Amino acid sequence: MFKKEFATILFIIILFFTGCKNHQVNRPETSIELKQNYTEPHRPQFHFSPAAHWMNDPNGMVFLDGEYHLFYQYYPDSTVWGPMHWGHAVSRDMVHWEHLPIALYPDSLGYIFSGSAVIDKGNTSGLGVDGKDPMIAIFTQHNPVLEKAGSAVFQYQSIAYSNDHGRTFTKYKGNPVIRNPGIRDFRDPKVRWHDESHSWILTLAAYDKVMFYASPDLIHWKHTGDFGIKEDKRLWECPDLFPLKVKGADEFKWVLTTSIQQQAPNGGTGTSYFIGEFDGKTFKGDSKNQKWFDYGTDNYAMVTWSNAPDGRTLALGWMSNWLYAQKVPTDKWRSAMTLPRELELQKQGDDYYITSMPVKELRTIDSVSDTLNPANFSRSPIPMKISPLAKLHIVFKSPEDGKISLHFTNDKNESMDLGYDAVSKKYFIDRSHSGISDFDPDFAKIHYAPSLYPKDTIDLLIYLDHASVELFADQGSTVMTDIFFPKVPFDQVELISASGTVRIFGEITGLKRIWR
Repeated sequence: MFKKEFATILFIIILFFTGCKNHQVNRPETSIELKQNYTEPHRPQFHFSPAAHWMNDPNGMVFLDGEYHLFYQYYPDSTVWGPMHWGHAVSRDMVHWEHLPIALYPDSLGYIFSGSAVIDKGNTSGLGVDGKDPMIAIFTQHNPVLEKAGSAVFQYQSIAYSNDHGRTFTKYKGNPVIRNPGIRDFRDPKVRWHDESHSWILTLAAYDKVMFYASPDLIHWKHTGDFGIKEDKRLWECPDLFPLKVKGADEFKWVLTTSIQQQAPNGGTGTSYFIGEFDGKTFKGDSKNQKWFDYGTDNYAMVTWSNAPDGRTLALGWMSNWLYAQKVPTDKWRSAMTLPRELELQKQGDDYYITSMPVKELRTIDSVSDTLNPANFSRSPIPMKISPLAKLHIVFKSPEDGKISLHFTNDKNESMDLGYDAVSKKYFIDRSHSGISDFDPDFAKIHYAPSLYPKDTIDLLIYLDHASVELFADQGSTVMTDIFFPKVPFDQVELISASGTVRIFGEITGLKRIWR
């Protein structure tokens, strides 16, 4: 008992002293960690990953003066989840990243959980200096002392501001700016400006629903509405709210995203969305028409960049799953982000769906390409040698039955299969034999995704990294992301048709690593 009481007292003392710092001094090891060369087994070579230690949700994604900011949930003392900080990196193209020092540390109000960042245009908060618009971070603070004491109000929302392009932040003296009304899971604020109501809108996860708040200045907030699924008691996290123009039409719809902690299409966690309307106070849509951004098991907490240029809607997710994220076989670091994606809204009949495709900036890492000359085949005679870092674009006419597979292998007799089943009209990724999987009994499985709007021609765009694959089928209408852990990277692929002869078109492109 004495040890537990002492630990609690020590934690309060630590939080008090760290809370007294508005501009925290970065720890000495931060710069040392950044010198390693990203060559460990299973290290992603063209996905963002932390130099060391634990990472989960992307946070505070905002664009300013040519830089894409990526903040993220970070624990600098271990490779498993712990007291959350905001890590920080910046990029000119969402592909090549520069690590920066930790942006936000825990303080006397608690850990720094997920949230967002905006550019306060017009300085509505009054926190800007020298006539410049400040960057405002808004985030959940999680108080472990109150949680341990049995309180229901241990999560609340705070802000911090930066006047130097996000390099340093000062926490607002009046935190928290939104107090907890009595909901245990009350977190992950996502903020955007709403022109029609001339106010800031905040979307917040409140256990099994989202709550909406409005503010004129990012400081004073008023609750304006809720949205949820009746009788659905799954935990919601990391919501987002944004408008999208329907492609090819003079029509806009609002998209509400929410990440779900259980019962995603292939198990565990996943990111979903709803299409509807927003009136400045609350979102209105069909709560029964829940759709999924990604049918793989490894795209969670996906959110969009604020202030993105050229009217684009750009998103990024955490490439893991809470079922096994803390157990995967990496030693120095844990987790990576998905590829950055551009979102568009399509209409099919009376329904709407989002397409998700890799951003065009990824072409900067294209290397040598080999064209697959149009050919009729039932099975390629020998596996083709490919780069372990590769982009594959494969197109073929949908067969009437059977499967078309890409069989990826290495010289350790490990394999990963990806393809299309014409009978069920589903795409699949099979990681049953893809390498190390004993860390979780449900990891080595085959995952399926529906072909939402089946067509005569199947179009597969595939990005293969050392420990992940991302499939963008039919121009991004069906997307799957899966991680895996082969002993050595896959460097061969074989084309297999179980439905007779199929005519294939395609291109295989080697990709360059992003780390130096």
